[in-house]
Amino acid sequence: MHDEQSQAGAPEIYGVLGQFDSAEDLLEAAHKTREAGYKRTDAYAPFPVHGLADALGATRTRLPLIVLLGGITGGVLGYLMQYYMTAISYPMNVGGRPTDAWQSFVPVTFEMTILGAALSAVLGMLALNGLPRPYHPLFNVPEFSLASQNRFFLCIEASDPQFDLAEVSEFLSRIGSTHISIVEY
Repeated sequence: MHDEQSQAGAPEIYGVLGQFDSAEDLLEAAHKTREAGYKRTDAYAPFPVHGLADALGATRTRLPLIVLLGGITGGVLGYLMQYYMTAISYPMNVGGRPTDAWQSFVPVTFEMTILGAALSAVLGMLALNGLPRPYHPLFNVPEFSLASQNRFFLCIEASDPQFDLAEVSEFLSRIGSTHISIVEY
């Protein structure tokens, strides 16, 4: 659909945005949208709405795995760094102790594990959320600025397999949308 519109000279459509007056209306609309078979949807609200992610069919994120791998990597690198420094690069016999005494490596290894997990959590979250994103097509809709104040929005994206502009617009008005906007790129 994107190619046909851009070839005809018409603006390319990102999706259709429906405005709702309350969190309950948005949650109910999200359930109905999911039941209707729409998969490429997103909702916007001025505060967290309990159950909205489940209503939209959000899947589990890979972030916990990324954090685990970051922590393991940090711990292993911290241990290997200390081992290299004390046993290979600059071995020193202090009081007859072995140069590779793992017990003395525990504090730094622990701290490197925490550092690796924390850095991978922040960078993984930014990457998975596609941030930073200075521009989004929804910013072209003047009413969308109310999403951070007192309005609730549900967007059905044009990339959805079931997307038909007239059908989606009629569907959103049927499920209680008070204002419908076509979102262009």
